Amino acid sequence: MLRRQFLGGVSAAALAPLAMPRLARAQGESVLRFVPFVDLSLLDPVATTATPTRNHAFMVFDTLYGLDSDFQPQPQMVEGHAIEDDGRRWLLKLRDGLRFHDGSAVTARDCVASVQRWASRDSFGQALMAVTNELDAPDDKTIRFRLKRPFPLLPAALAKASPSMCAIMPERLAKTDPSKQVTEMMGSGPFRWLPDQQMAGARAAYARFDQYVPRQGGTPGGTAGPKVARFERVEWTTMPDVSAASAALRAGEVDWWETPSPDLAGMLKRDRNLRVEVKDRQGLTPILRFNCIQPPFDNVALRRAVLGAVSQAEFMQAYSSDPETWNIKLGMFCPGTPMANDIGFDRLFGDTNIAKARAAVVASGYKGEKVAFMLPMDHPVSAPLGQLGIDLFKRIGLNVDMQAMDTGTLFQRRNSREPVEKGGWSVFPSMVSGLNILDPAVTSVARANGLQGWYGWPTSQKAEQLRDAWMEERDLAAQKVLAAQMQAQAWDDATFIPTGQIFQPMAWRRSIDGVLDGFVKFWNVRRV
Repeated sequence: MLRRQFLGGVSAAALAPLAMPRLARAQGESVLRFVPFVDLSLLDPVATTATPTRNHAFMVFDTLYGLDSDFQPQPQMVEGHAIEDDGRRWLLKLRDGLRFHDGSAVTARDCVASVQRWASRDSFGQALMAVTNELDAPDDKTIRFRLKRPFPLLPAALAKASPSMCAIMPERLAKTDPSKQVTEMMGSGPFRWLPDQQMAGARAAYARFDQYVPRQGGTPGGTAGPKVARFERVEWTTMPDVSAASAALRAGEVDWWETPSPDLAGMLKRDRNLRVEVKDRQGLTPILRFNCIQPPFDNVALRRAVLGAVSQAEFMQAYSSDPETWNIKLGMFCPGTPMANDIGFDRLFGDTNIAKARAAVVASGYKGEKVAFMLPMDHPVSAPLGQLGIDLFKRIGLNVDMQAMDTGTLFQRRNSREPVEKGGWSVFPSMVSGLNILDPAVTSVARANGLQGWYGWPTSQKAEQLRDAWMEERDLAAQKVLAAQMQAQAWDDATFIPTGQIFQPMAWRRSIDGVLDGFVKFWNVRRV
């Protein structure tokens, strides 16, 4: 299914005022014009794991540590750290010159409150705080962790980039209930949020923070190294119609398009004024996520029946006819990384046997309960793959109620734990960054810690025991064994279905240089 056919006209009313050439002509050379893959609907990186929110947050907020190009944690806001008491005390020293966007100095108290708020929602943060006896600020420059036992992964936790990052904000904001959104975007990152210029469903705007002091030394990569804002202003313009986004990029009305659809990539590559490249080699994993606390998918036998019906090749072919843009036989961890393994592939993700799947659905005890399938119509990947999922669910005998909405509404509604008849949900398609499935420490989608976990809230004591063992293990070979056991347990718990791995290119005009590898980042990008 072509994305142009599926998405054309989805939000013409929102698009119309933004695609006019006169707006593009009004922009100066110091303005970077960007088209995100979906609208920025939620702003607080602690309150949601939405990818647009993550990208927005890295503009506005900074982190204590960053991940370099090899996914190793490096000091970012901290000058460095000291480890004492046989690994049970960490002293993190902030570097000089750190200021929030209101001009106030960043203090260790701000950082402590920010870490605590982030850790209350993030799975890696929860693991860190579980071994922390005390987190405090003995002075304005020092953050002190007193641990119950050594936790060598502390910098990696604070450097986590996806799906949620440990955004440092003023203490007064960080004291906000983690279950409620912070609406004032006050950070210390390289760009300032311009709230008065936001148009919901249409535009977001940022200005360079002239008091930001980039880290000295090192090579920019990942989320680490010097972050230099070279544009005075960055504008995000939401364009759900991919044909309109393509035309705007080719005409020079915008500079950078985050995710051109596969059926348009060939045409864009032939334009000598454009560059089209895959910058994120870890890719993205489209998944189907079950609600494990409400019928019908509180029934693990039914979840297993659906899992056994999915062909990853079928889903990936629906994404693109070009096999160079996708990968199949993807499990719990990102292919090509140390924890990736093939456990379960001998019986999963092959050709779909509809008769066998229907029989498994019946045997599970399913009684025809309604399946509320949330479908984000404006999402260029989740929409068509979700449509395929709906068709498969119907073919294997599920009573599917397709509930079409925009991505922002889905991000809001997936928080609901109510039954379907009270506005809850049963399943939704989502996208998981390769950064979020590198290893068990960061793989939040596979957590099974109940209501503390990711949307869907599964509970599996065995899965959590395996994860805890992995977190304690330092031997790589032993970690790989535990990772394989975790993947086997994930198929048994059947809390989500990976439908493959995709490699989405970015497209930008050749007048733009410095686009970094990985997910979209706006520092060090410049006009040439």
